Formats: sequence, C-alpha cells, structure tokens
Amino acid sequence: MFVRDLSAEGGEVLFVGTKKQAGDSVKEEATRAGAHYVNARWLGGMLTNFKTIQTRIRRLEQLHTMEEDGTFNLLPKKEVVKLNLEIEKLEKFLGGIKTMKKLPAALFIVDPRKEKIAVAEAKKLNIPIVAIVDTNCDPDEVDYVIPGNDDAIRAVKLIAGTVANAIIEGRQGGDNTQAEAPAEEAAEADAE
Repeated sequence: MFVRDLSAEGGEVLFVGTKKQAGDSVKEEATRAGAHYVNARWLGGMLTNFKTIQTRIRRLEQLHTMEEDGTFNLLPKKEVVKLNLEIEKLEKFLGGIKTMKKLPAALFIVDPRKEKIAVAEAKKLNIPIVAIVDTNCDPDEVDYVIPGNDDAIRAVKLIAGTVANAIIEGRQGGDNTQAEAPAEEAAEADAE
C-alpha cells in the first residue's frame, strides 16, 4: 500500500539487489515498472553524493553520443576499445539509474544486511526503506518490513514483482482518476 500510494503521488522507488540471486529479478521487475535499479554493486555515496554520481552519468551519456554520431570512427582503435570498456563499466554500475534526475522517494532493498551502505545512506537522507528481511537481518533498520527468504530466486522475483505491480497500479491510479471523470460524464449523457 505504501509503495502504491507513493507512486500515485509521483514518487519514485529505487530497486536495490546486488546479490547474484536477486540481480536479474531486480532489473527485470524495475524495468517493467519503469523504476530505477542498482543490481551490480552499490557505489558508496550513490545517494549522499548524488551530484558526483550525476557527473559519471553525464559522462556515460557523452560516450553514447560520441558512439552514435560517428566520433568513434575517427579515433584510433586502441582508444575506441578503451572507451568501450569505460561505457561497459559505467553501464554496469549506473545503467539502472542513468535516467534518475532526483533522489528516490523510497528504496526497495532485497537484503538489507548485504546492502548496509544503501541502508545507511537512506537513513541519513530520511528516505523510507521497504525491504525483504530474512532471519539474519535487523528489522529495526527497515521502515517497511517484508519477511521473506532473500536467498531464494523465486521468492525475490515474487516480492519484487509485487512491488513493481504496486508501482504500476499507483501510477495508473493517478492517471485513472483524471480519465474516470470524462468517462462517467459520457455514461451519464448516454443514460439521459
């Protein structure tokens, strides 16, 4: 309910799951919901030092632009290989947040124990945390606890899918309230 209400108000949720078991599910469900995600490695300062992260994202965009406009064709092969490796690295770590222009309204974390840096940064910035909390995690650090097994691929996929559905439902709810009024008026006009 919290995630649905948040996305209905226009807030964005950042999916965080860097475990091997969670990476693919987190990426897939976040992409389906149109949300941002981190599935390779949480870079320290990703939230608290957001301006620096934005400069790296701009560098990634600059490299993609160079690749598309043919600048790579004019450069020596060795330099192109180096730039492609830089693109690959930046895409791996920042690909899920490259369209994120402001801090997220909430974080969905698969394993708060493994993502303790993300939890600490969210706490510092008063960003609410929704997390799958296993028996080895401290539930006091999480605002909205989802008890579950963060090691099982199917469990992670199910819960991430439910959070993604809540985001989609919240966004549609925001759109539907505006679309329902004309539909109701049309139905009333037909009844008369």
